[in-house]
Amino acid sequence: MPGWLKAAIRNRYLYLLISPGLLYFLLFKYVPIWGLIISFQDYLPFRGISGSPWVGWKHFERFFSEPTFWMLFKNTLILFGLNLIFVFPIPIVLALMLNEVRQAVFKRTIQTMVYVPYFLSWVIVVALSFILLTPEGGLVNSIIQSFGGTPVNFLASDIWFRPIYIIQIIWKEAGWGTILYLAAMAGIDTQLYEAARMDGAGRFRQLWHVTLPGIRGVIVMLLILKVGSVLELGFDHIFLMLNSMNREVAEIFDTYVYTTGLKQGQFSYSTAIGLFKSVVGFVMVLIANRLAKWFGEEGIY
Repeated sequence: MPGWLKAAIRNRYLYLLISPGLLYFLLFKYVPIWGLIISFQDYLPFRGISGSPWVGWKHFERFFSEPTFWMLFKNTLILFGLNLIFVFPIPIVLALMLNEVRQAVFKRTIQTMVYVPYFLSWVIVVALSFILLTPEGGLVNSIIQSFGGTPVNFLASDIWFRPIYIIQIIWKEAGWGTILYLAAMAGIDTQLYEAARMDGAGRFRQLWHVTLPGIRGVIVMLLILKVGSVLELGFDHIFLMLNSMNREVAEIFDTYVYTTGLKQGQFSYSTAIGLFKSVVGFVMVLIANRLAKWFGEEGIY
């Protein structure tokens, strides 16, 4: 019996444990790659992939030559930059703060409170925002009116879209992001803290010289994965916030793919846009990983 087969039999329960995840990625990530072929065709549903005519780079040339491309590119990059600057550091800061809490009951209570929003769907989050921010009876506008101000239509404003978008992400996802950092902190050798205290380091010095270097590898790995999603901001959140008043600042590649592909039936054109997004994300991961290795970190491979 071959050695690999013996190892597979010996570890059969481990393979069984990971089989649902492997099946998910196989069915929803790898099998659909075959469909990318239609980005080089004028796909006709009644003729299928094999019968649709080939058009080469036609859809890519059309996409890059349209003024819409630059609007989508600008909006996506701005929202990604705001994510990177304001959203990415929040879980790190929150994890560092929770790690310094010594009372277990208080710490668990705070953890639960910041984790709960993650389990709410974006539909609920946007609905809560609508209740709070709507001009007619919204809590925020009621407070503004009580001070003699004029109601503000936050949800239909191109000025307020990006701040609301970032606040929603922070409220929903910051708590969940702390799990990885807290797990990394739990793996730091306690003797390092004892040595730092013997050298006279206070709590802040321990945090700066022991805790942060201890989780630096995790931070870099998550940053690389974050950079890989530069054009992948998520469809459902922005689609729920999108309207005709804020479209100039809110329309991104994901929502545009939905509009052109499903609503207008331009399957090949929208697939070409999706392929462009994937290629850019892949290249960004390679570049970020190479830079991480250049600075002495392990990277993701």
